Amino acid sequence: MAEDAGAAPWELPGCVVSVSEPSEPDVEPSSCSGAILCRSPGLVLCPAAVFVPFLQPDVSSWPHGDALPPSALRPGLRIAVLQASPPPDAVQQHAAYPLALLRCHTFARALPSTLSTAEECTEALPWFCWLRVPGLDAPDGTWTPWAPADTLHKGTALLACGTPFGALCPELFLNALSTGVLSNATGPHRALLLTDARCLPGTQGGPVLTLASSPPRLVAIIVATACSQVGLGLALLCSLHALLHSARRVLPELSSLPPPLPPPEAHGSPALHCTALVESGSSWGSGTLVAPRLLLTCRHVLQPGAPPRVTLRHSTTRDTVLQARLVFATAEASPFDVAVLELQGSVPSFEPPDLATTFQPGEAVLALGFGALGRACGPSVTGGVLSAVVGTPPVMLQSTCAVHAGSSGGPLLSTRDGCLLGIIASNARDNTTGTTYPHLNFCVPISLLSTPLARYRSSGNPAAFALLNAASKEARAAWRLQQRPPSKL
Repeated sequence: MAEDAGAAPWELPGCVVSVSEPSEPDVEPSSCSGAILCRSPGLVLCPAAVFVPFLQPDVSSWPHGDALPPSALRPGLRIAVLQASPPPDAVQQHAAYPLALLRCHTFARALPSTLSTAEECTEALPWFCWLRVPGLDAPDGTWTPWAPADTLHKGTALLACGTPFGALCPELFLNALSTGVLSNATGPHRALLLTDARCLPGTQGGPVLTLASSPPRLVAIIVATACSQVGLGLALLCSLHALLHSARRVLPELSSLPPPLPPPEAHGSPALHCTALVESGSSWGSGTLVAPRLLLTCRHVLQPGAPPRVTLRHSTTRDTVLQARLVFATAEASPFDVAVLELQGSVPSFEPPDLATTFQPGEAVLALGFGALGRACGPSVTGGVLSAVVGTPPVMLQSTCAVHAGSSGGPLLSTRDGCLLGIIASNARDNTTGTTYPHLNFCVPISLLSTPLARYRSSGNPAAFALLNAASKEARAAWRLQQRPPSKL
């Protein structure tokens, strides 16, 4: 991370919060990660879930109230904040005391559409604990630079800072870093965010920063490390802006909070405009626009006999709903799961993506699609690399992007130049255990489709796509493992 000449070294704002009962010395402390918000006064924010085992039995306002005072916790708790320090100490410990447990209402309102209330600890997710840590006070201490999440576009690079396994072994794991992108967001002021940064258990409460500026700016707090309801491989975040807004009227310590820094310089959003929601009867998935009236998707996204409907649902525009007709769908026996739709109306001001002609294993890529919050707030974005190119010429692409149910038919794009590499068809699934692996997925290379597309656009004859049913033995062998049972994407 670049720093201005002469500027003080930038400090990671992560820590560990440990809570224990002095009367039970043999019981392992309850712990999680935390975010250092300020060094004058020393303030730390962490999820309230770490304090739930220590609530007084007569607390009646949990979990649907607004706030809980420190007296809601059992007296005499030992609360410690573990902070990184220079060698040889490595870890410094400070006593802390709670200011309040507060519920973030904007985050809570965004939760019902994404998480089942039956999910473990869901009731604690909107609650956060504000800690006063005198040991963090510094004479020249300031607030950690921050920015509101609604200034960031999907695909913005993020840095997650958390401590796996909490207080178990902070000497090894304190402030472990992971990079990812802003995958999606919803709620007022984008209170609820998703990222594909790898966040392990114990990193809940860790700070998430944007890498689009120097020094990085704190934008969110890790809430849950892997949410099956929104897609494994994604972490759930709460916007810092939402947390500060909900707490400023309660905590006088926030009176000195400086305004957010100016928005970081925008480097352009990924090509969300070429991604569409495709619905057919009770089935739905994604689609990739390759011309103002032409869209690619997967055959399995379409329900037989149900007219397809295409919706452009992007954060910067209103929904645009277009009826479509099926031009071509590959036969069930074909290894290529492809369908071609023609829209009844043109997409206004649409600029088609360039089609890739070369594929380089290891190059950075983005997967776009309507999995993981997509139907609620537009296409999700996940990043990774092109992990394998199968066949010469290519008959299959593999990537490490996290993709989920609803992603089928969405585009795989090169991060370097925005070229369309292929369309997402499925991800890996262990049929013995039923486990799905979102970070191993399979795409149909666009090089297989570019010639048929060009022929159809010049002739209007759907027979231009017939060669997709006459696949080579190599293609059939590569895709055979993905054909039965059908993909859940």
